[in-house]
Amino acid sequence: MNALRKPGPTLLIVEDEVLAAMALRDELEEAGYNVLNLTGHHQTALASAEAFTPDLALVNIQLDGRDDGIALAEDLKALGVPVLFISGQVSRARSAETVAIASLPKPYSVTDAVMAVNYLLALMSGDDSLPRPRILEVFDLPGIRPRSDAA
Repeated sequence: MNALRKPGPTLLIVEDEVLAAMALRDELEEAGYNVLNLTGHHQTALASAEAFTPDLALVNIQLDGRDDGIALAEDLKALGVPVLFISGQVSRARSAETVAIASLPKPYSVTDAVMAVNYLLALMSGDDSLPRPRILEVFDLPGIRPRSDAA
């Protein structure tokens, strides 16, 4: 991430597929988000989260080496950082819904990801006016009731 942060929400992307992560970062930055340095490693992601406290972390379940996105999501949740799983491992994401707020299954488009981030951040701030993206599976958000309609 650039040393000079612009106003707006900060995101952390933890993805082992470098090109996918770069495309996602570019699109989210174009949409006005601050994106921390990309990583596919648990400890690097955790260090970034501790230093910058992102508003939302987008985490793949399969990470580099033996790192696991579900274990990372547990650590991020302990820091108060909400997690959106971005993974093709839909059943694993659902089985870990207590450590994440939602799941965006692969394959998804970067447009789907931006819409999902917009929706989740709005929802977490109390704004339920945006329609839920059809591809996004929202888990239980304490005190927040997502709209049931799909875009």
